[in-house]
This record gives sequence, C-alpha cells and structure tokens, in this order.
Amino acid sequence: MDMKAFSDRLPSFPLFVSAARPDAFAAACACGTDMVVIDLEDSVAPDSKAAVRRIPESALPKQRSVKLYLRVNGIGTLWHRDDVAFARMAGVDGVVLPKAEGAPALVALRAALLPGQKIIAQIETARGLSRCEEIAEVADRLALGSLDLCEDLGARHTRMALLPLRSRLVMAARLAGSLPPLDGVTVSVTDDAVIADDAMHANELGFGGKCLIHPRQLAPSRAGFRARPEDLDWARHALAADDGALPDAAGEVQHSPVAVRAQRLMLRGQWPMDEELAPAGSGANAKGAAAKGGLSGKSRRKGRSR
Repeated sequence: MDMKAFSDRLPSFPLFVSAARPDAFAAACACGTDMVVIDLEDSVAPDSKAAVRRIPESALPKQRSVKLYLRVNGIGTLWHRDDVAFARMAGVDGVVLPKAEGAPALVALRAALLPGQKIIAQIETARGLSRCEEIAEVADRLALGSLDLCEDLGARHTRMALLPLRSRLVMAARLAGSLPPLDGVTVSVTDDAVIADDAMHANELGFGGKCLIHPRQLAPSRAGFRARPEDLDWARHALAADDGALPDAAGEVQHSPVAVRAQRLMLRGQWPMDEELAPAGSGANAKGAAAKGGLSGKSRRKGRSR
C-alpha cells in the first residue's frame, strides 16, 4: 500500500452497543457513525451470552449504510466458537476479536469466517502487545484496548504511560501496510472537551479513528480528527508550492510526503458538519439512547476516567 492510499482513508468511529440491548441497535445505526459493533463480550453477563445471539429480526433497520461488526468472546472462552459461527451465519461485515495474542489464532479465525468478512484485533494484554507486529500482518486492523491493557500491565491509564504503547501499534500497522489502528474508548460520555482532546491526541499519533461507547461521543471525536484552520492554511500553501506556484527555492522542499500530508488535511477539511452527516431523526434516537443510560454496558461497569 502506498503512502497516499494509507493516508487518505477517512477516520472510522466504531460505536459499540451491547448485544443485550437490541432496542438500541437501530439508534446506533442511525446516529451517523460509519460502523456499529454489537458486543457479545464485556457488556454481556456470562449466563446471557448464548441468549443474546438470538437477535430479533426487527432490531436492525432493513436499510442501513453503516458496516455491522460483532465483537465475539475471546479465543479459549466457552462462547468463542459459537460466536464465530453466529457471525458467519449472520453475514456481518466482520468481527472484533478481544485480547488478540498471536497470529495463528487469527489465521484460524479467518478460516472460520466467510470470505470477505474482516477482523479487527484488539490489543488488550501485554502478550498481545508483544506480538502486535505479527498480529497486524494477519488482521485487517488493530484496535487498542487501553483500559484492559493498562490493567494487565499494572499501569495507570494516562497518556504518558500509554504513549509508547500507542506508538507501537501505529508502527505495527504501518509496517504491515494495513489501515491505521483504532484508538481505545474515552470513558466520559458527557465531557465533549475531554473526548475531543483524546481524539486529537490519537490523531496526532497516527491513529485512524476511535472506538466509541455512546453516540454523544461521535461529534467531539470527529472534531478531534478534523483538520484545524491553521493546518488547512499550511496545506494550501504546501500544495501551491508543490504545483510550482511559489518560487523554486520554496518549492524544493515540497516533496511527496509533504504533499501527501497536505492532501490528507484538505480531505479532512472538506468533511461535512456532523448535522449533515447524521441521518434525519438520528439526534432524537441518540438522545433516547442517552436517556436509557447509553448503548454499551462497559461504561457503567468500568467507571474509570482517563
């Protein structure tokens, strides 16, 4: 994959919704995100994991533009094989694998899925982190599970502690020629400034999007990945120099990496505003989900802040 193809991908914001909340599936699909992940893992109690696979036919809209993924239970759990069989039968776009820890298991998972179904591998343990380069070679995308990873390492969930871990995932994805990884969730669903700042930090490090646990996080997360006015001014200047509009002395330094970055910034600067992206009525749906306590059960169980 060349640098331009790698850089021009628009960020992705997968919204996780508990499989125990089929009443929230339609709202999740209508909130304006590009991907919805129905979670069979963390947000579902052990004694309910088999039952939640019986998703009511009416729970999902018949017409949807978002990609639909399942987060299956991890390899080695009692439910993993049946979850994967369900993903195959349901014909979803792909699966999210929690606690990915090695390439062979992902190769086996790939063989168990339908051709074309994608795999997002979550790096949530020290073992998984130590093998993230090989995992990136066989998964379609990496995602950071920062809360679980810090718990496994005994580290505080801070930017300083996570900086080398995040950078390693970005490097692993780049070396594998795969899509940039997805950053982990922000626990707060009400503090837009914190959510946007988290997203901006992930964007600066080279992530290709951010996992969400509530539709209210979508707008501030997009804002964190959107190009800033000063960046757009720089991009216009760089592209003008690359086209020879400036004197040769200035143009000499405007080679392809600079032009690629400028084009990426211009692309993100052309995003429509969030109210244009969201389908009609999605605001009401999102508010309804918020009134019920959110789409994912994980935020209530893991009440830790950043």
